[in-house]
This record gives sequence, C-alpha cells and structure tokens, in this order.
Amino acid sequence: MSDLFITDRLQKLLPRLREFMREEVYPLEKLFLTRPYIELEQNELANLRQKVKAAGLWVPHLPEAEGGMGLNLTEFGQVSEILGTSPLGHYAFNCQAPDIGNMELLHKYASPILKERYLHPLIEGKIRSCFSMTEPEFAGSNPVRMASTAEKVGNHYVINGHKWFTSSADGAAFAIVMAITNPQAAPHARASMIIVPLQTPGFVHVRRIPIMGEAGSGYMSHSEVRYENCVVPVENLIGREGEGFKLAQERLGPGRIHHCMRWIGICERAFELMCRYAAHRELSENNPIASKQIVQHWIAESRAQINAARLMVLHTAMGIDSKGTHAMRVEISTIKFFVANVLMQVIDRAIQTHGALGITEDTLLSFWYRHERGARIYDGPDEVHKYVVARETLKEYGVKI
Repeated sequence: MSDLFITDRLQKLLPRLREFMREEVYPLEKLFLTRPYIELEQNELANLRQKVKAAGLWVPHLPEAEGGMGLNLTEFGQVSEILGTSPLGHYAFNCQAPDIGNMELLHKYASPILKERYLHPLIEGKIRSCFSMTEPEFAGSNPVRMASTAEKVGNHYVINGHKWFTSSADGAAFAIVMAITNPQAAPHARASMIIVPLQTPGFVHVRRIPIMGEAGSGYMSHSEVRYENCVVPVENLIGREGEGFKLAQERLGPGRIHHCMRWIGICERAFELMCRYAAHRELSENNPIASKQIVQHWIAESRAQINAARLMVLHTAMGIDSKGTHAMRVEISTIKFFVANVLMQVIDRAIQTHGALGITEDTLLSFWYRHERGARIYDGPDEVHKYVVARETLKEYGVKI
C-alpha cells in the first residue's frame, strides 16, 4: 500500500485491523463455508460484532458523532481493503453493503424522525436494511426505465412494484425503495426514495435468488420482492420528491470506492493463497508449481494489476474527498470496470494454480468466483462504464456521442 495515502491515524489503525482479522475473523471462515449463513450470523458473528464494538472499531465509515471513527473516503477505502480479505470482514464491522450506503444516505438526507427510527438502530447493529431499485422487467443498465410507483394519497404513499436483487432483504427491517412519484417530470426527476418497513402489509418476499446455484440466507442473500399496495407515511420520503436518481448517484459514487477496495482485498487474499500453494505444492520431489514459468507470469501479472488498481482507486477516493463525486465521475467509471476485471483475473489464476482444490469449498476461492462474478454487472455493467469513459474522452476530440 502506497505511503502517499497513509495518514497518521491509519498508521496505528491498519496494523490493529490486520491483527484483528487474523485472530478473530479468519478462524470463522471454515464455519462460513460449511454451515448455513443464518446460523453463523445469529451466533458466532453476533459475538464477533461485540468484540469489534469493544475494540472501538465499529462503523469506521461514519463520523465520530455517530459512533464511528470519522475516516474520510480515502482512509476508509484502505480500511475496506483489509476487511475485504474475508467475506465476513465488512459485516463484522457493520460497514457492509447495502447497509453502509443506506447509512450514508440517511445520515446526509433523512429527517430527524427517520434518523431516530431507522438510522440509529442500523448504526447500533440492532437491525439490517436493504435497497430496492432494480426491476426484472427492465434492463438495470438503464435505471431511468422503471415501473414501480409511489402514489401520494393524502398523507401517505401507496407503493406498487416488482423488484429483484434487493440484497439482504431476508431478515432486514426496512427497505429503501426507488419508485416513480412524479411521472410527468423529466426522466431523471421522476423517482424518489422512500423507506418501507418490511412488516408493512403488501410487502411480499417472493424468493431468495440462487446465485450460481446458491440462494444463501440472511444478510448473505439477494431477493425478489413485490410491493402490493404498501402504504407508508409521506414522512418516510428521503430528501425531496424527484431526487431519487440524484440520491442514487450520491450513494453510488462512494459505494464504488467501497466495492473496489473490497475487491482489492479479495485480490490480495487470493494472491496470497496462490503464492503459498505454488510454493509448497510439488509436481515431483523438490519441484514446486512455483518453478513453472507460467505460474510465475500469473504471479507477476497479478501483483502488477493489484498495485495499479489500488493506486487508481485511492486516487479517485482522494479526488472525491477534495472535489466531490460529480467531478470524479469519469474516474469512478474507470475504476469500476478496471478493478472488477482485475478481480476476476486474479481469482481465476488462483483457482487454476490450486487445480481441483480451487473449485472445492476447502478454500474461499470458489465462493468468491461464484459471488464476485457479478462485480462486472452490478452498480452498472462494464459496458456502460466504458461508454461513459469513452464518451467523455472523445469530447476532447470534437466527437459528440
């Protein structure tokens, strides 16, 4: 990690986090791979979260006034990398998606009533939340197209819609729902974000969606849901009517830093597993896999790509801290597709190095291969982000796309 981005408080914090991950988090991974997640969440992970709180490491992304550590985005990105080295890291520290994005959204835009009712229990880890935006009937790469509606009737919204990939809905207390409130407005001013408690009559949990054959449970799942005449008070609106897409972009900018640095953490752990296995697995006596030139190339290429990805992401995070999300929109799109592809390449090389072991549940690699393939799709597919980068670049050459 480059010293260019290390602050005084990170010099003390990062070694503590690495030690905590090694001593407290990594030992639970075997249980994670062999038991239903919901059991782990209710028992060992609940105890682990209490240890994180006792260590003063809880919600590191939030201001100190909210019980967090007051880290800026560049600092938290480096924390996120360390937590990302385990599938359990971010959840243990209560900075997991989608809750982290919902916390940041509510912290900036929610009314005092909503903060008291939803944000504070979320920060304390007493509840979880989910985010309902994507719809199966429309391409997620064009979020302007949306059928879900929130009709104002008196002092209430009546919400109807069909959503999927509402991540972590299983067991969540509430959803932040994107729905059309202003159908006659310009496309990017039609939708709003509204809180819907999941016990609201008309909320239907259709199913947990199997991801590469694995449906998961609890926090570690993605759901298809329906809103059938869900009635919630108008005070559940976040921000103002018609600001849904604006709030989504505010949420997604930092969120992509979180994702990318988590992916780099995964890359580092996969890289370590690859190197250790290559060094010790022998093809014949005193002839380790690491002696083969192709494996050496995989190691060299992975090291270079991970280092480049980290520098790109932290440069973007620093720009967001100093200039804001809008000013760094091209850089945000660049890191999204670049790091997602590095992630898949490094995991694939690590699996290939491990041979048949790599596709078993005896390591984390097969889990990451299943669940992180979506990195090139969610929060905007590669193709959309490449289009943004090319469009903005070609403007400088007089080409309007």
